[in-house]
Amino acid sequence: MLYIENIPAKPREQTKVRVAAYARVSSDKDAAFHSLEAQTDYYQKYVAKHTDWTLVDIYSDNGISGTIIDRPEFQRMLEDCRAGKVDLVITKSVTRFARNTIILLETVRELKKLGIDCYFEKEAMHSISPDGELLLTLLAMYAEEEARSASENQNWRIQKLYDQGKPAGGHLYGYRLIDGKFEIVLEEAEIVREIYNLYLSGEGYNKIAAHLIKRGIPAPMGGTWSTTSVYEILINEKYAGDLLLQKTFREDFRTKKSRKNTGERRKVYVKNSHEAIIDRVTFDAVQVEMAHRNRRQADIMMHRNKAHDNSNQLFRGLITCSYCGSVYVRKYTNAKKYDKAIWTCVKYVKYGKIACQSQQIPEGILIEKTKALLGITNLSREIIQERISHIYVPEHNHLLYEFTDGSEADVFWQHPSRRLSWTDEMREQARKKALKNARKEEKDSEA
Repeated sequence: MLYIENIPAKPREQTKVRVAAYARVSSDKDAAFHSLEAQTDYYQKYVAKHTDWTLVDIYSDNGISGTIIDRPEFQRMLEDCRAGKVDLVITKSVTRFARNTIILLETVRELKKLGIDCYFEKEAMHSISPDGELLLTLLAMYAEEEARSASENQNWRIQKLYDQGKPAGGHLYGYRLIDGKFEIVLEEAEIVREIYNLYLSGEGYNKIAAHLIKRGIPAPMGGTWSTTSVYEILINEKYAGDLLLQKTFREDFRTKKSRKNTGERRKVYVKNSHEAIIDRVTFDAVQVEMAHRNRRQADIMMHRNKAHDNSNQLFRGLITCSYCGSVYVRKYTNAKKYDKAIWTCVKYVKYGKIACQSQQIPEGILIEKTKALLGITNLSREIIQERISHIYVPEHNHLLYEFTDGSEADVFWQHPSRRLSWTDEMREQARKKALKNARKEEKDSEA
């Protein structure tokens, strides 16, 4: 007997739509109205009006242009979308989301493939709708053109300032820009003068930076003094009272990346633009000394490369300092003797013991210990890379080798005694020098 039974359909389980809210504040004038607190309050209330929605997070980029994709919060939102945490993205308008047509369409298409809709409040438009992409394309093109126009207007304003011999902005250690003119900051100006004097007295960039770090003097922009920060102060014409305008420029309004002006754009040089911190004689003397040191360093490197064309490649990038985590580099203990090579921590080289307490390792010892460890008589860069993945310096006179097969080996070493390494000629020269110094002291005491 035929029996038919109706099985009722199960009601679909109601799940809440997981919503991500994206906001972008592009300038200070927007900040008051679109502050993070205001946005948070707005979107919490907005999502709460929809009983089937739940707020995942609010992603807010402040002071970043919509023409670029490298926005931290924008990228964090995309990562959460890719991780399956979001069903819907809401934002105030197309221009808040992106001002670059390519970025907008590529992002919307990626989210669409993930099954994620984007809702733009101002335009009352869903990206997942049939005509959504066409409208988005038109709106994005309009937004991009707006950004281009704003960029051109800004560039026109900057060029006008250059024509008047005025800087367009920027922070400079030792000065503050007030009403379009650089005014001296006395405390910082003293440090600038000290840097110039130290350099002319024979100190290098690294030693000057180490000296300032040791004294606890704040660096430009609140960072740490470095070779670069000292160098940039020494070459900056503004400290002599002049202005070289348009050293850099932005090639593309979309990326907003600055590049050095090597002749692509005009430059404007303004003499005696503002009060100088460094007198012109001192400034010019520093430039001459820098050129002299650069030529001397180039000559030294040429001789070193001729004498050691392969040695400096042996352990490059393989040795790590366990005191500070920096890499070891190859140096020479005496610029006149190109055969006395050592490996030492780059941080120690730059800033001395104040930055790192590591120890120098004679290259001869490194080569000797590595050969013995590998059981070979001839050492090459290829052999080292094939057998050794890393060398750590855990403490003085201690090397930790990590091999490519996953094994490790501890190696201990000692500096060779200076007494054993001295020749009879060296001992005689030292004796004569000691006698000469003793006679000089005797004469000084009689006088």
